[in-house]
Amino acid sequence: MSNLIVVFHSGYGHTVRQAQSVARGAGEVEGTSVRLLAISQEGLLGEEEWAALDAADAVVFGTPTYMGGPSWQFKRFADATSKAWMKQKWKDKIAAGFTNSATINGDKLATLQYLHTLAMQQGMLWVGTGMLPANSKSAQRNDVNWLGSSSGLMAQSPSDASPEEGPLPGDLETARLFGGRVARVAARWNGR
Repeated sequence: MSNLIVVFHSGYGHTVRQAQSVARGAGEVEGTSVRLLAISQEGLLGEEEWAALDAADAVVFGTPTYMGGPSWQFKRFADATSKAWMKQKWKDKIAAGFTNSATINGDKLATLQYLHTLAMQQGMLWVGTGMLPANSKSAQRNDVNWLGSSSGLMAQSPSDASPEEGPLPGDLETARLFGGRVARVAARWNGR
């Protein structure tokens, strides 16, 4: 059994929907146990949640993009991972990441690069989307990977959309497929 954790912060409820779709896709992979860990609005996790991260085979990081980077709550969590780093607790675990912002670009790539750097500092192995972009003339906004990200998962939710209205269905389907990819990579890496 592969143990996959989706650890994320969601400020307005959009990123939690993305996290749930990632977890849904990972859970569709036979032999994968999935757990969602929400970072509190104070940027904290409990001791039991830190222990779950230490025991995970794969960790998927998620945060909204605010002002070109992760939320301060996610950054507080990331800074606290230095305790795991000092003991190399997450070395050779599978890692991946996702983000959501109000605009189509919204500097989401900068946030994904931050998540990638965090994973690399921890000695983790990064998994990208592995999806071709929907970039033909016939492409529609709700096609899989319409935002065209390879480095990690991106979604867009209009600034005035409720969590029920955004991310859009195509972004949530992309998230589900991404979760499945991460789970399959984790199973393969762990010989399952």
